[in-house]
Amino acid sequence: MPVLQFEDVGVLYQGIPAVQNLSFALQEGEVSVLVGPSGCGKSTTLRLVNRLLNPTTGKIFYQDQPLSQYEPETLRRSMGYSIQGVGLFPHWTVAQNVAAVPQLLKWPAARTQSRIDEVLDLVGLEPSRFRKKFPAELSGGEAQRVGIARALAGDPPLLLMDEPFGAVDALQRNRLQKVLLSIQKHVKKTILLVTHDLDEAVLLSDRLLVLQQGRLVQHASPSEVLRSPATPFVQEFLGADRALKRLIRYRAQDVMEPLGAGVEVGSLDQVQHNTNLRDAFSLMVALGKDSLYVVDGSQVLGQLYKKAIEKLAAEDQS
Repeated sequence: MPVLQFEDVGVLYQGIPAVQNLSFALQEGEVSVLVGPSGCGKSTTLRLVNRLLNPTTGKIFYQDQPLSQYEPETLRRSMGYSIQGVGLFPHWTVAQNVAAVPQLLKWPAARTQSRIDEVLDLVGLEPSRFRKKFPAELSGGEAQRVGIARALAGDPPLLLMDEPFGAVDALQRNRLQKVLLSIQKHVKKTILLVTHDLDEAVLLSDRLLVLQQGRLVQHASPSEVLRSPATPFVQEFLGADRALKRLIRYRAQDVMEPLGAGVEVGSLDQVQHNTNLRDAFSLMVALGKDSLYVVDGSQVLGQLYKKAIEKLAAEDQS
């Protein structure tokens, strides 16, 4: 049973279609990412899910029940939200912010307090250090992690994420993407995420939903979308380097050739084991190298060859 299902949904703004004939389903435990150019209907689709908008035509089902049968407040409390800019309450501590939804759901105090620690641990924030801090005392990346913890606190069946990492720098964004991947590995939430960053979409998604002028033009795994764009628009949107985009989902350790113990790193050309293959390939090109040593800290794990990366990229396009 899908967690969320759209059936031929349309929305009109002053007679102009914002989304048209939108049909898709979100399966439990999958991350689905809405992508497309500005004005294609991504944010409109997200607002339909929590009834900030109602469809002009078609039907939406949430946990096998028509969305229209839910009271809006009850519906929204059943979902988690992570947005750009976080939106933490500035005069509440981290613990109070995270506890907001469990308290609205009238959880027992002991369960709420336990859940605060659980989700702070999950996003990589030590509860004893962060519980009593206020948002002004947090870095941008820490605040965004608290926002994710708050979204997860009520253990919602569906998590909505609207440009969740758009307000932080590139380094923090990369770290937060890794946090989300780690969380998803452990808890397997159903997530609907909006991003304008195609690399982020490819990295995080189980399914890509590509929108064009309010219509869903392709709904498939990122590998399939990159390998076989459904329309000329999708092909152009993905860009000429779409073969390399697939490499974002792989790490150096995934395709390296293992080496025995005792190899010294020294000044050897190297890359960390969790570096994605596109970045590793770019480094090889910049250095004029055909291989790099793969390391974990100072320990050499293996050797990564350019030809192995090129073979993987070619296979994905075949």
